[in-house]
Amino acid sequence: MRESASIVEIWVYLSGSPLIALFITLAAYQIGLWLYQRSAQNPIANPVAIAVVLVSVAIELLQMPYRTYFEGAQFVHFLLGSATVSLAIPIYRGIQHLQSRALPLIISLVCGGLVSILSSVGIATALGADQTLVGGLYSKSVTAPIAMGIAEQIGISPTLTAVFAVVTGILGAVLARFILDALGMKSWWQRGFAIGVASHGIGASRAFSVSPEAGAYASLAMGMHGILGAIAIPWIFHLMNR
Repeated sequence: MRESASIVEIWVYLSGSPLIALFITLAAYQIGLWLYQRSAQNPIANPVAIAVVLVSVAIELLQMPYRTYFEGAQFVHFLLGSATVSLAIPIYRGIQHLQSRALPLIISLVCGGLVSILSSVGIATALGADQTLVGGLYSKSVTAPIAMGIAEQIGISPTLTAVFAVVTGILGAVLARFILDALGMKSWWQRGFAIGVASHGIGASRAFSVSPEAGAYASLAMGMHGILGAIAIPWIFHLMNR
């Protein structure tokens, strides 16, 4: 009886500890990655999407407040800063490709970035969404660390923006294959760059799992979109909200 009571006490302590949140986050992603590999890398079995569902279920069952969860998982959040700096690597590696295909890549980047903003903001506004929600959509296609920084700069919730960015990345990673196939896009560099512009790091991860060339161009697009977005999105936001 005493042993059972001790186990309960330990579990109560662990469920209230921020450290268990980090364990849940890492374990959920590992399970998602395992399922993704077991499904022969089917885009529908996206590891990030699976991890989000598992984490949501876990903290709900544990009745863990989001604040407590974030305290434990903030180490992963801290690493987003390093991830932002590392965007220089794919840009550096892709300089040669950028020089040989500079015009189509730059045009694709600008058009893709504008479409991602105008389509989502336009639809949300037409449906009467709250301005806070609309504001969070401006940088949804930029990689999450930069998107959160942009959100702070324009006075929008970074957390809400991060949610939109992650959802956009997951949807892009899951649906890109089918959309690009329907459009008849065959070249890996074109497919990879389109995915990187639209769905940043999560999409780039999917592209790497399919083709090294697609992954390289997706990473290049993600880095370029991050730089362009950090400069242009605050200006576009203020222009559209005068």
